[in-house]
Amino acid sequence: MKFLLFTLVTRVPDPITGRLPGTRERLRNVIEQAGIAEELGYDGFAVGERHEDPFLSAAPPVILSHIAAVTSRISLFTAVTTLSLLDPVRAFEDYSTLDNLSGGRLELIIGKGNGSAQAELFHVTTDDQWDRNREGYELFRELWASDSVTWSGRFRPELRAAKALPRPWQPRIRIWHGSATSRDSVELAARHGDPLFSANVTNPIEPYAELVRHYRERWEFYGHDPADAMVGAGTAGFHVAKTSQEAAEVFRPIFEARLALARKLGLPVVFETLDDFLARSSALVGSPEQVIDKVSRQHEHFGHEVTHLAADRDGRTAIAHRDSLELFQSAVAPELRRRIQSRPLAVNSATDHPVRPTTDYDLDSQGDLVRTETSGVPQ
Repeated sequence: MKFLLFTLVTRVPDPITGRLPGTRERLRNVIEQAGIAEELGYDGFAVGERHEDPFLSAAPPVILSHIAAVTSRISLFTAVTTLSLLDPVRAFEDYSTLDNLSGGRLELIIGKGNGSAQAELFHVTTDDQWDRNREGYELFRELWASDSVTWSGRFRPELRAAKALPRPWQPRIRIWHGSATSRDSVELAARHGDPLFSANVTNPIEPYAELVRHYRERWEFYGHDPADAMVGAGTAGFHVAKTSQEAAEVFRPIFEARLALARKLGLPVVFETLDDFLARSSALVGSPEQVIDKVSRQHEHFGHEVTHLAADRDGRTAIAHRDSLELFQSAVAPELRRRIQSRPLAVNSATDHPVRPTTDYDLDSQGDLVRTETSGVPQ
């Protein structure tokens, strides 16, 4: 199994101190977390895309390009790229540039996106978002595969023998289709023989498992080999500690802050208590043995090969957060990798002698990790 750290770059008050980080501080923290992910041996780092409060993730290719500059190994994911909002030609230019800068480490997860800002900023509504997503994906796919594209559609001017630049590093890119509950994304993924990434965050796992089963059925309907289907799944929360009691107590203020924010924003509340959340959600909060058992049980429903885990500290000290990430890598990941086989992610092949950044960290006056020095060391 492969493991990604994932962020939507939320900017909200610290659930412990109430302090609201500055925009630059929050973005810099994302870069630091990606560096730690590579240092500790995670397989990838994923950045979502949102265009409204409280998110700062409006420009994933910009953030991921910065991450590409300070890492050399981990795969770089979008989670998701909201193609329904983007000109697919411009999206191709951004991500092809990123693919070159990262040496072919890019993997895309696409989706229609959500939120009222779509209508306000982009004039994309629930009436046309699925058609825009499908059309944007199909043109993006053509642009990646060919340097001469003739195309016409509903939502942008036609192309005639168009050559979009720069040409990508990867001749063919893996494009995942992100979905929470909709069968439209599942249908598009199955038809084109693409992998599916289940959100698996808001609800208990049953509706997500049903969607994955439907994906596999449609995959076979379109004539694909069942063995070639590929699934990833998200998680609703993440903290590993030596004991389940310690993990739950560390995560409690994080859960309570999320619950309060959901109620403030008028979002539906599925799990009213921490105990219910830990029992029925996809959250991986507990001892190493509990987390291994829970992922294994979820795998029985999903058959997934990739899992994303929250990258954000969410009020934990830098040391407590890093301890959790390290414990997962030392006591959880090896056993799950042994139990669950997975196919390779995008591989860095940019150079015969890639450079691995080495980063030293220190603690500032508030107990936060800060980068003190970065250098390149040939592998």
